[in-house]
Amino acid sequence: MANVFGATSTTDDVLSGVNLKGKRILVTGVSAGLGVETARALAAHGAQVVGAARDLDKAGVATAQVRKDAAAGGGSFEMVSLDLASLASVRACADALLAKRQPFDVVIANAGIMATPFGHTADGFETQFGTNHLGHFVFVNRIAPLIRAGGRLISLSSAGHRYSNVDLDDPNFERTAYEPFVAYGRSKTANILFAVAFDRRHRERGVRAAAVHPGGILTELSRYLDPGHTQAILKQINDQLAAEGKGPFEFKTIPQGAATSVWAGVVARPDEVGGRYCENCHAANIVPDDVAINVISEGVRGYALDPANAEALWHKSEKLVGESF
Repeated sequence: MANVFGATSTTDDVLSGVNLKGKRILVTGVSAGLGVETARALAAHGAQVVGAARDLDKAGVATAQVRKDAAAGGGSFEMVSLDLASLASVRACADALLAKRQPFDVVIANAGIMATPFGHTADGFETQFGTNHLGHFVFVNRIAPLIRAGGRLISLSSAGHRYSNVDLDDPNFERTAYEPFVAYGRSKTANILFAVAFDRRHRERGVRAAAVHPGGILTELSRYLDPGHTQAILKQINDQLAAEGKGPFEFKTIPQGAATSVWAGVVARPDEVGGRYCENCHAANIVPDDVAINVISEGVRGYALDPANAEALWHKSEKLVGESF
């Protein structure tokens, strides 16, 4: 009987008894939080992990334990430079990996930012959409030939996708008033739609793609949030839970948050996660748009898994970055 994992499962829980020796895995965003733990858990179980980060000095300090656990577990860890807010950096990193011709079994597009002040990437895209979606869109598509048959792409999304569908008519907020969480929602919906479209394009050769929501976790991702706003949201959640006779909300630990990425990447069956949105170590069900759900409820909005929406985003993304895949 297969193990059943859930919201409190950790990376070590889902990888118990799993030997990843011979597997080569790429993880973006290894300078903090979920990326570091994802890389550590995989390397500790024998995987050859390549970590990508914008600030290699910061990442080098943050991943000291990754290297120790890799050595103890028979895995390995190396880093490459990648700034997802610059397509020049994205293309340079992808080209360097392609030149080495070393394949990957799994690519985990983990890096991301949340609720930033209004701004633009080096290429003029709204910061969150440009970094969270377009940077990964170009990077993953460029290195797609390196993903082995039977491999996987894991795209980090969030329950925050419920804040907004993508807006393909005004992706850079040129005509829309900027709201940090609406922009975040657009980018996180885009992360899911990218997985849907990538899965459709590559499943014939056995490569599957899934989006994952790690859960509510305190990491550097929240550095732009106003503490008062965060406390107000928590109070609202806890008041609702109390009214339902439940205890207060508890944040996940980082190992619990990274568990779904690891589960979807190397543990779950391909057809269990391919083209799906996963949370708490299982594939989520669609919640209709007219059904209210709060930030801690499970479920995915239908627009985030809609194939036509995914195709429209893919083609719009190609036009924006000036590159076809």
